[in-house]
Amino acid sequence: MPVLKAPPKQPKTTVVQLRLDDQARMQLTKYADFLECSPSYVVTEALKLVCNKDKEFQSWLSSQHTKPSEPTTKGESFKLELK
Repeated sequence: MPVLKAPPKQPKTTVVQLRLDDQARMQLTKYADFLECSPSYVVTEALKLVCNKDKEFQSWLSSQHTKPSEPTTKGESFKLELK
């Protein structure tokens, strides 16, 4: 049995640039501090939660006849503006 555990494998990530209002930025930072994690983790998990819980989105998603999005390569970036 090894003395040290191997670190969990990190999923491939994509850089996303967000524009947040001051209140959303503050809440994101505070929630990440509360969880003792990165703001990126909070955003990722919150998005997963919303997408999995939204039945209307799930229905819409299953009705799409397009090929699922290909995973992006590490370091690829795109801009997403939240208003």
